[in-house]
Amino acid sequence: MEEKLVQRLESAVMRLEALSATGGSVGTGDGTAVLDPSIIAFDDLRSQFLGKVSSAAEKIGGHVLDITKIVEAAFAAQRELLIKIKETKKPDNSSLAEFLKPLNDVIVKATKMTEGRRSDYFNQLKSAADSLSALAWIAYTGKDCGMTMPIAYVEESWQMAEFYSNKILVEFKNKDPNHVEWAKALKELYLPGLRDYVKNHYPLGPVWSATGKTAVSALSKAPSPSAPAPPAPPPSSLFSSESPQASSSRPTKGMSAVFDEINSGKPVTSGLRKVTDDMKTKNRADRTGVVNAGEKGARVSSPSVSKTGPPKFELQMGRKWVVENQVGEKNLVIDDCDTKQSVYVYGCKGSVLLIKGKVNNITIDKCTKMGVVFAGVVAACEVVNCNGVEVQCQGSAPTISIDNTNGCQLYLNKDSLDGSITTAKSSEINVLVPGDGPDDDWGEHALPQQYAHEYKDGRFVTSPVSHSGA
Repeated sequence: MEEKLVQRLESAVMRLEALSATGGSVGTGDGTAVLDPSIIAFDDLRSQFLGKVSSAAEKIGGHVLDITKIVEAAFAAQRELLIKIKETKKPDNSSLAEFLKPLNDVIVKATKMTEGRRSDYFNQLKSAADSLSALAWIAYTGKDCGMTMPIAYVEESWQMAEFYSNKILVEFKNKDPNHVEWAKALKELYLPGLRDYVKNHYPLGPVWSATGKTAVSALSKAPSPSAPAPPAPPPSSLFSSESPQASSSRPTKGMSAVFDEINSGKPVTSGLRKVTDDMKTKNRADRTGVVNAGEKGARVSSPSVSKTGPPKFELQMGRKWVVENQVGEKNLVIDDCDTKQSVYVYGCKGSVLLIKGKVNNITIDKCTKMGVVFAGVVAACEVVNCNGVEVQCQGSAPTISIDNTNGCQLYLNKDSLDGSITTAKSSEINVLVPGDGPDDDWGEHALPQQYAHEYKDGRFVTSPVSHSGA
């Protein structure tokens, strides 16, 4: 009871400070927006849910506290944008990206903390940075904007962050309760915190002013000269409306280039050099038929170079998603899929793939240190010839097959516990299942990889080998 009272008092103080900063005007201008019920509710969201994340981060300190302060800055930036939206006319796409730039700058700052030398708390940094994409719900302008509805967008955006959040819960389950508290508080900030806020106040997106200023004039209120300058924008903004370059503008490669050269009308042998007599092997003094031992040894010792194909991320024939040879890509997302399509992941390393829709089946082949999060499958999810992969099912999966794989961390949802798991020629297979309650820890189960076969009553009886200490 006392904690809730303190949170309400803190929220009231924040609103009074914001009101005093605008000169105490309640009738017009920023004062009216600050006292708007939606802004008051957003302040309550920050004090109730964000306050728990900050409290847990202060106990941990270090990089976790640093990334938490950036999360606080991102929510503060969104609050300022919500106030400006109530006084601004709805902008076009180009103006909208500029209008939302203060929020995007903070998100870019969080993303930069996950780059470079890998921190000991990489999962914490990554979960916090990825979670901030949920704040982009504010960019929803209608059904034709290319985004899902704001409520669904917040839920879907958390899924990528949850992949790393679950790893925190497993890693620090018996090591440090402060990290577990932080991870749980971060999830509550978005689910149910931000999701319920959007549901209650902006289910159809932000409500722009019909008689307000244009987006440019709303941004003209620049911060004071003493305020620090925002970081440089990234190569591609989270809110960018630019479309990728068309495939037709790419240079011709492969056999198409060969046939183009043949059909160009030039003589086929125009690019060849004439071989003179002194260039022929039989007439060269430096070439003999004898191979010395040193040369032979050098040839044998030279390592063979493995060739990796070009990276692919495409939908083929409208039925099969192909994700191949992706290295170090942490934000691969397939969001436009259905139950008639399949997903084939091949040769990827150190990457993370999020499949937001339910598909027919998923195959993960020859991948290393790969993470795959999927909403569900109609048929099966197969893991073949992989090393050190992590797979998370958030829906139903009738069959999960693991073949010739060394190291697989499998996270199951309650809806997928009724399915079957088949393993063959695989080792280090761990399955994590959710607890009975929302606050319970995940249970970890190691699948057996050794079996004992005993001949009894005319047949062999097979049972898993269990090891126990003396």
